[in-house]
Amino acid sequence: MNKYFYTAKSLEGKTETGVLSAKDTRQLAQELKSRDLILINAQLDKPKSRVGFSMSLPFLSRVSLTEKMMFARNLQVMVAAGLPLSKSLFILSEQTKNLKLKAAIIDIQDKINKGYSFSAAMESHSDIFSELFYNMVKVGEESGTMENVLKNISLQFEREHELRSKIQNAMAYPVIVVLAMVGIGILMLVTVVPQISDTFKDLGMELPFTTKLIINIGLFLAKNWYLMVVVPIFLVVAIANISKIPKWKILFDTILLKIPVVSPIIKQTNAATTIRTLSSLIDAGVPIAKSLEIVADTLSNHHFKQVMIEASQSVRRGENLSVVLEKHQNLYPSTVFQMTRVGEETGETSKIFSKLADYFEEEVGTATQNLASVVEPLLMLIVGATIGFFAISMIQPMYSMLEGI
Repeated sequence: MNKYFYTAKSLEGKTETGVLSAKDTRQLAQELKSRDLILINAQLDKPKSRVGFSMSLPFLSRVSLTEKMMFARNLQVMVAAGLPLSKSLFILSEQTKNLKLKAAIIDIQDKINKGYSFSAAMESHSDIFSELFYNMVKVGEESGTMENVLKNISLQFEREHELRSKIQNAMAYPVIVVLAMVGIGILMLVTVVPQISDTFKDLGMELPFTTKLIINIGLFLAKNWYLMVVVPIFLVVAIANISKIPKWKILFDTILLKIPVVSPIIKQTNAATTIRTLSSLIDAGVPIAKSLEIVADTLSNHHFKQVMIEASQSVRRGENLSVVLEKHQNLYPSTVFQMTRVGEETGETSKIFSKLADYFEEEVGTATQNLASVVEPLLMLIVGATIGFFAISMIQPMYSMLEGI
């Protein structure tokens, strides 16, 4: 059976979209006809291969954090206004532009109409809605606090979005400078160097090694210009796929934690994510051991993930979370386990974690700004050195020629 994203028209002329499984488009059309719908368009949803080297880029078919944030926020507003969940999902599916999210919302709405719980329907779309999302929704269903849970999920996404934005904004200038420097350098090599090379060749001069090196690189790039497009794309895809292999992922994560300027930012970012997510889950009523397992799935760095898995197992055995975190002061700052101990003693863990997360998120913003201020002069030195090397390599033969005259 194949899965199809379809567009159909009802007898009243209303357009409907959704996802159905069928042997082929003919069977799909018959299934829709039995529902008084006429098939207009159908697209086959081809499953992604899990084996081998994938040439797909993840950002081409994904649901962004902003789209998830808007979904949770709008759903919370509709539920608070008293709209039925099925009706709210229908409205959101009409508003959503992302086809993947639209299909998922329609499928969830269809399953709810068939008697599924909201959390169970969401769980079948784990590639969009994380374990954090549907576990909090499940608690909201069981406790009758869906509105508050959705509000907490919206806040969680907003804080995560703010944290990412701080990092991206701080690193935007250095990235632009690097790209501009590389672009101008390639342009000079491809356009200017070949012309200078012809001049030197006509004069029959003996060139220094550095001059020959620059000329050969320029001539090579001029003849094989397509490599400037193919190689960067290949490298991006290769790095994206290699980083998914467990042993390489561990190696990358270990190296990042060894880089002096980058390491503090990674530690503070993971600490902020850990504390913020734990605060949301505990506040929603998810048991602490289960919360730690969910947090482990939200962390990207292998070493922080392993700490959360260890913490979950230790908590199930009756140990305090603060004791486990204290063993890993090389990853989590001492403030984390000290405040965790205070929360355990006072029973106010969720509130303390929420304030602690605010603190670490501010620290990440400050650290990324400091990193940018360090990187900027370093980039200027690199740009100056590159320009100097290029200028000396090309001007030196000219001075030699003038001295000979």
